[in-house]
Amino acid sequence: MTTTDLRAASYRTITVTPIAGSIGAEIAGVDLSLDLDDGVMAEIRRAWLDHLVVFFRDQHLDNDRFLAFARRIGEPVEYPFVRGSDEHPEIIAITKLPHETVNFGGIWHSDTTYLDQPPMATMLIAREIPPVGGDTMYANQYAAYETLSPGLQSVLDPLRAISSSALADVSKTREDRVRDAGDPDAGRVYLASHPVVRTHPETGRKALYVNVAHTARFEGMTEDESRPLLQFLFQHQVKPELTCRFRWEVGSLALWDNRCAQHNPVNDYHGFKRVMNRITLRGDTPV
Repeated sequence: MTTTDLRAASYRTITVTPIAGSIGAEIAGVDLSLDLDDGVMAEIRRAWLDHLVVFFRDQHLDNDRFLAFARRIGEPVEYPFVRGSDEHPEIIAITKLPHETVNFGGIWHSDTTYLDQPPMATMLIAREIPPVGGDTMYANQYAAYETLSPGLQSVLDPLRAISSSALADVSKTREDRVRDAGDPDAGRVYLASHPVVRTHPETGRKALYVNVAHTARFEGMTEDESRPLLQFLFQHQVKPELTCRFRWEVGSLALWDNRCAQHNPVNDYHGFKRVMNRITLRGDTPV
């Protein structure tokens, strides 16, 4: 049997099909609008931990059912810059309109690492998609760490880095949605210090935990001193062999692990509308 066959055979209630060698799998044979039993949820969680990001097709979930499924995985929390609706404050709309040229979060990143407790996970469901384009890419940060030399690993292991919500390249990707949301706290700057290499609390594996969108410098160093090594890491951690690419359809749902994966929504659909709904799940303090 192939590796793919062996992985698929290890699940009893769902079908899990990897979509790339390093990260990502599609899960079939489950309707997320139903009240799934604990056995099915345990297999979904195991597939998610194994593959870092999992995808479900043809899921017809209203916001109530979307939120109900999210609560089976973790605790939904509100995003700090964009408000959700009054009925569902934990659900935000990720929208790019036909006249807009910048997409929300359109840069490689792990979500909100500028918070002291960044989210464990993020869920995204597609409501309206362009006729072509608008894919999302994901990168395996376990593999990013494991493919570094032992010498560089030993340099990085004790380091911490400062994340900021105000770095220019990512700030501009949320300007339209922040303006539309009218949040009085939208101008607040968040800063947090985290390990450069974090240990996943569920798997025990080490993952590289810096990202080009939010990591400003190493703790105790200036930005100029930090820049050469950070630039190397930013390029290394999204090499093609560490990534997968997912093509959305209406009703597609993605669940990714922010503790060990990065993502990048590809901005290649100017002139068309794309609407997604997002839920963020509470995380812990990285160690």
